Formats: sequence, structure tokens, C-alpha cells
Amino acid sequence: MGTVFSKNPVSSALFLVLNFFALAGLYLALEAQFIAVIQVIVYAGAIMVLFLFTIMLLNLDDERNLGEKFDVKKGLAILLSGVLLVELLYIVGLKLDLPQKSTALAPVQIGQASFIGKQLLTEFLFPFEVISILLLLAIIGAIVLAKRKFEEQIPKSKTI
Repeated sequence: MGTVFSKNPVSSALFLVLNFFALAGLYLALEAQFIAVIQVIVYAGAIMVLFLFTIMLLNLDDERNLGEKFDVKKGLAILLSGVLLVELLYIVGLKLDLPQKSTALAPVQIGQASFIGKQLLTEFLFPFEVISILLLLAIIGAIVLAKRKFEEQIPKSKTI
């Protein structure tokens, strides 16, 4: 809720990081350790650095207008959120007789690193190699473009 209701964009982005960590905790509860680690590294790390960098580059000093208006839409959203919260608490409070597991199911390995590695290096080997070559070419292209731009900026010394 802090992500949506915070008036400061930087605080809102930091609350979003907290949400990403909570989502990683849910992945851990589902025994998908690899996906949880990727969630923290990619989203809480790299993407949020990009968001914060963009917010700071925009230089949003005019934050006074963000919280001045309280219109019907905001009131309705708060009311509906409260109703949904009450419904959720009511449903959780009900003690439904759910059927118990009759047979032991094999553990799902979809989010584990060993399963993903086996799939990437057996069934999806060709697409994996194509993507790795494409990324290598993109890196080489970026280096060539940056080097060309850097060489144009350096003045050539004149020899006598």
C-alpha cells in the first residue's frame, strides 16, 4: 500500500522493493528457490536501480500537487479495498472442510535450479545457444559503437 499511497516517488520505489522481497518470500514458500533468487537479483536489484535512476533524473520537485485532491475515485477505491479486506478476513475465518490429500504427490521441481538447468541443456539446448550467441553479438556491437564514438571525441595530435 505504501507503493501506491506514498507522495514521494523515491519512497514509493523503495516500498516496491519491499513488495519484491515479499514476492520472493512467497516463491520460497512454494519451494521455488531459484525463482526467488532471480526475483531478488533482477527485480529488487537491477530494475529498481533503473527506476530510482530514472526518478532522480526526472528531478520531480513539484510534489505538492500529488496529494491535494481527494476525489470520489480515491474514496471509492478505499471503500472497495476495505470491503475486500473484510471479505478476505471472513473467508480465512471460515473453517471449511477441505478434503485431505489422499495420495502423496511427487514434489514439483519447476522452480528449482537443477530442473531449469536440465531443461536448458537438454530439451532447449538449441534456443539457449542461439540466445547466448545473440547476446554475445549485442555486447560486441555495443563495444564497437562505444569505441567508435570514443575515438571521434579524442583530438588527433599533429606531428611536425
